[in-house]
Amino acid sequence: MSVGLLLITHENLGDVALQTIKTILGVCPLDTKTLSVPFDANPDQLFDDAKQHVQNLDCGEGVLVLTDLYGATPSNIAHRLVEDNRVTVVTGLNLSMLMRALNYPNFSLEQLVETAARGGSEGVVITSHKNKA
Repeated sequence: MSVGLLLITHENLGDVALQTIKTILGVCPLDTKTLSVPFDANPDQLFDDAKQHVQNLDCGEGVLVLTDLYGATPSNIAHRLVEDNRVTVVTGLNLSMLMRALNYPNFSLEQLVETAARGGSEGVVITSHKNKA
């Protein structure tokens, strides 16, 4: 068994991110679903869809939900899923976060949460003329 992965994002951002990482890795090692949230979406309807995805993805190890922007509709939908203690949400989705999560398919939910969050933050690198030698 492994952790399920659900991407809840604005429009098709999650689909594009997942396809990009699948192209790089050649495979998607975790059972993964995406939920696209249109700007004119009904959050209650999409919450029902998200809840169904979580039920389908949870094979006993829990579900990691990645979302793009904290406080926005996709994030609000995701955070409503946390009532179940086998769901954890990490916001700020970027390709580094997703790559890191998918590189460790045998991790527990707790380990995967930390790994994804660390991958997301470590993937942000600033380069400017001031710090070039």
